[in-house]
Amino acid sequence: MMPLDWVVLILSLAICFVPALFFGKRSSKNMSEFFASGRSVPWWLIGVSMVATTFAADTPNLVTQFVREQGVAGNWAWWAFTLTGVATVFFYARLWRRSEVMTDLEFYHFRYSGEIATFVRGFRAIYLGFFFNCIILGNVNLAACKISGILFGFDLLTTLLIVGFIDLIFAMYAGLWGALVIDLFQFGLMMTGIIAMAYFAVNNEIVGGLGMMLEKVGAISETNGISYLNMLPDFTNHWEMAVAVFIMPLAIQWWATWYPGSEPGGGSYVAQRMLASKSEKDALCGVLFFNVAHYVLRPWPWIITALASLVVFPTLADIHAAFPHLDKNFLGNDIAYPAMMRFLPVGFFGLMVAALFAARSSTFLTHLNWGASYCVHDFYRLFIAPGKSEKHYVFAGRIAIFIIFIVSGLMVFVLESAKDGFGILLQIGAGTGLLYLVRWFWWRINAWCELTAMIMSFLVSVLFLAGDKLVWWCSSAEKAQRLLNQLGEDVFVLGTHQRLLITVAVTTAAWILTAFLTPKTEMKVLIEFYRKVKPVGWGWEPVRKAAGISREEIQAAGDNIPMALIGWTCGCAMIWSSLFAVGNILYGRTLFAIICGIVFVISTTVVAHVVNKLWK
Repeated sequence: MMPLDWVVLILSLAICFVPALFFGKRSSKNMSEFFASGRSVPWWLIGVSMVATTFAADTPNLVTQFVREQGVAGNWAWWAFTLTGVATVFFYARLWRRSEVMTDLEFYHFRYSGEIATFVRGFRAIYLGFFFNCIILGNVNLAACKISGILFGFDLLTTLLIVGFIDLIFAMYAGLWGALVIDLFQFGLMMTGIIAMAYFAVNNEIVGGLGMMLEKVGAISETNGISYLNMLPDFTNHWEMAVAVFIMPLAIQWWATWYPGSEPGGGSYVAQRMLASKSEKDALCGVLFFNVAHYVLRPWPWIITALASLVVFPTLADIHAAFPHLDKNFLGNDIAYPAMMRFLPVGFFGLMVAALFAARSSTFLTHLNWGASYCVHDFYRLFIAPGKSEKHYVFAGRIAIFIIFIVSGLMVFVLESAKDGFGILLQIGAGTGLLYLVRWFWWRINAWCELTAMIMSFLVSVLFLAGDKLVWWCSSAEKAQRLLNQLGEDVFVLGTHQRLLITVAVTTAAWILTAFLTPKTEMKVLIEFYRKVKPVGWGWEPVRKAAGISREEIQAAGDNIPMALIGWTCGCAMIWSSLFAVGNILYGRTLFAIICGIVFVISTTVVAHVVNKLWK
């Protein structure tokens, strides 16, 4: 860090954080302002905030690990969630906004009945807002520790104290308004930083420019037997990998798993932003903008840098040789991204440090506020201290933020890489996704289904973990080695996609069976929900008839399933075609870029027509 780098870093962070100071007083008024910004946020701020939140410091590390281990096609593990995000735009955004709940967990009291609804709401508040949330933030903390270890040689505690202090203060002081305003400035800073990073990574003396990089990566592909540049997996020579990174995510993962930011039907901080929007149309447009920015604007600067890292650091030994001071526990393919920062010139280095700090902060601030909203509004207020003043609950929210901050810091000592955390979250949430899609369109889903889905997915995940531990024990214990040899490790060890299939099948079967074996939700609760949210489809026919509401009245709400299906299909085509158009332009494949561009123009035109039709 040269003096100019420090100046750029300080100015960049000041531009991001100082405006949020003006929202502390407003956020302290009540729970609605602190956790939902008074339901007055415009669509563009919603979209920018959501994409900035997913712009975490661990995300470029994760993308780099995918590219170095599986090639560009490895990113289908998260590109497949385009289906989920666009489905939220056209089927669920308006329903969430109509519900007018403060958190998506308040949905349980609104949609279900009985003590079980209260229990599930409180259980999920701790399970998601605390347990799950701490894993997510632990991943973000781990990335920060790896990056600071590469750049400055800091140890874990020093890193956590330095990068966490500012986030903690602003999260406790400014609430969701502060997070939204900070996200607005941080998004621009982060995009500038990663584009500059990609430019200097490609144009250093070792790589030799974009054209030379493509040639060198092609040669490395032949040596390692991995088609690093392909945007689709190799179905001929690497069928197993193609199933894991492409077929499974597109066929099952997108609808069957719960992952923060890509929840089937919307949820967590995505639902929080939709609920904070000033209208139904703002909710829809905000989520649409988020998905376009999330899948089109951000990936290629990361991917180009990751490909350049293959030329500079072909193996992990090369990274270790370049950074001998790095903790060996942190050595992995994900660390290649911050390692490429060595090629940034003075000034841009400070800008990239600020961008990484901003990326971490945008995610951290949102998750602290979102997790605290669950812990306070859906647990503390409900079970421990009902009937207190609004300022009391705002203060409790700040205490919850502090506790989540401390525990998430401890998670760094458990996780090993960004990909590990990604896999853990997918596995634990497997099988629950279909439930979150169906509960809006089928009256028979009840709170028992929600509880069953959570418990079953968690138990199956724990069983797989126990199997892994058993294999390790058998391998390390001489007396047990014979047992392992007789049975074979395949009895215990399954691939990721095999585990996902089993978890999804068991969990889905369990909650569907539960829907028919447990008591029905009280009809008066269903009627109230139906009157307010107005979900369409035959799944609510018994409730519609009991409520005495005509089909014409429901259709007047503006929802149109066939039109939404067209919007969903073309929305996915719009995002993927633009994603591949950019990639083919970078690769110099003009014909493919033109074809993708034509598909993009056609699909975008249809999407615009659908949105206008729905809001005629």
